[in-house]
Amino acid sequence: MRKSPVHGRGVFAIRPIRKHARIIEYTGRRILWSDVPEDLDDSRTYYFGLDDEKKVIDPTVGGNEARWINHSCDPNCKAIEDSRGRVFIEALRDISAGEELFYDYRLIIDVPRTKEIEQESICHCGSPRCRGNLLESA
Repeated sequence: MRKSPVHGRGVFAIRPIRKHARIIEYTGRRILWSDVPEDLDDSRTYYFGLDDEKKVIDPTVGGNEARWINHSCDPNCKAIEDSRGRVFIEALRDISAGEELFYDYRLIIDVPRTKEIEQESICHCGSPRCRGNLLESA
């Protein structure tokens, strides 16, 4: 982990990574969505929603470096959840040593999408394919 030109801190490959390689597990405490505080202390903390749509991973407790992987609209990684509910970050393509790791957060919201909500989740990836925010495509 080191300073990222995209957003605060980021995670960088220390050696080449092959396409489809599992890079790291996204770890942290499992809690219910209903237990996520309305006012988060750190706006840079994202709770990772699981496929069951009831639980999230809170990376602030028991989390690892995966929590610092930034979003990109043109990512080199993806997050996959296995049948046991474990989340792994996997390479979408070959990644060179020194390259920053990214996955598409595709945040899903359960309220009507508004310009205000889009402004709260502005993307800074800089990709020519940038959609402007971290939300799931409309």
